[in-house]
Amino acid sequence: MLEIVIAGGWLMLPILLCSIIAVAIIIERFVALRGQRVLPDGVLDQVRHWAQQRELDDKHIEQLRRSSPLGRVLAAALANRQRGREVIKDAVEDTGRHVVHELERFLNTLGTIAGITPLLGLLGTVIGMIKVFSAIVAHGVGDPGQLAGGISEALITTAAGLTVAIPTFFFYRYFRGLVRAYVVQMEQQAIDLLQAIEHRASISRPSPA
Repeated sequence: MLEIVIAGGWLMLPILLCSIIAVAIIIERFVALRGQRVLPDGVLDQVRHWAQQRELDDKHIEQLRRSSPLGRVLAAALANRQRGREVIKDAVEDTGRHVVHELERFLNTLGTIAGITPLLGLLGTVIGMIKVFSAIVAHGVGDPGQLAGGISEALITTAAGLTVAIPTFFFYRYFRGLVRAYVVQMEQQAIDLLQAIEHRASISRPSPA
């Protein structure tokens, strides 16, 4: 393996660096985007329980905000529950944008690695082929075996670049899809909470005489 890396030339170094960064991001995102961390079970039920017990005070809302990304979105709605629907909706959307930004952290870097590693590999191959043809011009074809060996070494960087890019692109698309699925579920739970707030407000509102 080490011989192959050395044979690929100096462009193998940025490709290897990209592979290390990609693996680190993939592991970090697997931990950060666990379903139980982003959308813990029973959060909405807990909020309903607090509402029934008349315990929706600042302390519980702050506890909810710190609990999870879903908790932050629901806390934004609860903190503005005394205001109009549009204000609540704006607060939820504003908090949701911040939450999505955090959930997508490092994904642009992962997508960039998936895009540039094949180009680095191709550049390494082009440089290698230029060296091979320069040697042919200077010394003739010579031994066909050595010529084939030179071309083979020139292709190492392309193979290395694709080896890094293919799984990196796969995980980039996987995490983007996972974040979109989380956003849909958070929006649904925020809508359910908003409807519950409106229903509760309509009940507590005095009926016209």
